Amino acid sequence: MYHSGELAVQRRMGQEAIANRVGRMIRTEVPAAAAAFLAEQPMIVIAAADDGGRVWAGLITGPPGFVHADDPATIMIEALPAPGDPLRDVLHSGQQIGMIAIEPQTRRRMRVNGSAEPAGAGLRIAPDQVYSNCPKYISRRGITEVRSATEPSDVHRGESLTDRHQELISSADAFFIGSADATGNADASHRGGNPGFLQVLSPRQLRWPDYRGNSMFMTLGNIDANPRCGLLVIDWSSGATLQLTGTAEINWDEADSSAGAQCAVDFTVEAVVELTHVSPLRWSSAELSPANPGPAVGQG
Repeated sequence: MYHSGELAVQRRMGQEAIANRVGRMIRTEVPAAAAAFLAEQPMIVIAAADDGGRVWAGLITGPPGFVHADDPATIMIEALPAPGDPLRDVLHSGQQIGMIAIEPQTRRRMRVNGSAEPAGAGLRIAPDQVYSNCPKYISRRGITEVRSATEPSDVHRGESLTDRHQELISSADAFFIGSADATGNADASHRGGNPGFLQVLSPRQLRWPDYRGNSMFMTLGNIDANPRCGLLVIDWSSGATLQLTGTAEINWDEADSSAGAQCAVDFTVEAVVELTHVSPLRWSSAELSPANPGPAVGQG
């Protein structure tokens, strides 16, 4: 069930037995409870690799019901990423994708990995893996407004982080990460913590602690097998997004169990895409997760 990268990290962490037990919850079809959860969501995050092998994570939004399971083996998404999002062109052909649906109000989330193909104005996904995650490290926030129409996005591209990007990253209590194994099977996951947990080391270098999770190590296992990954940081107050693609490396020397970190991940930025007005959703300030290690900084 697990690939070589996941197994290597599980062994190093001494969590093979837990991973085998937890892995039994992974389904190949969409259970009724998962279908009901998806149908309530106004946003999802998708991850996939482009033709050059670079991995991107991007946001897709729509009215509740725009994501729905037509049957246990089919998930439909009635929308695409915003114009300017690198994934919009990637998803014009069949791709292996990772998807995460997260509901900050209730701190619930579920993940789907599988194959996607274009279908009308959206996507049809045939899932290979369907499972939920615990609420750890998810900040609670609620929707305060849904804009009836979003303005066209301004697109800013670069190869390093501007001061504005660095400020958004340093204040973030959450980001999403897209990764893929050596054969291109993609995964989308969430990372959360107190503001400052995603550290800017330089305009092209980031670091974050990897906190204890479900012990399957799908993200770290992918990084072990394939260093290419993508990050998505959402500006919850404005609907803008910051997408980064680059390479990641597991930094075992930065493990700090007293701070809740099993290791750290060092990320090197290769390309940056900033999009304004991606999402019509406006969110309240965060109620930080009580599971977050370290002192709360800037809690709303």
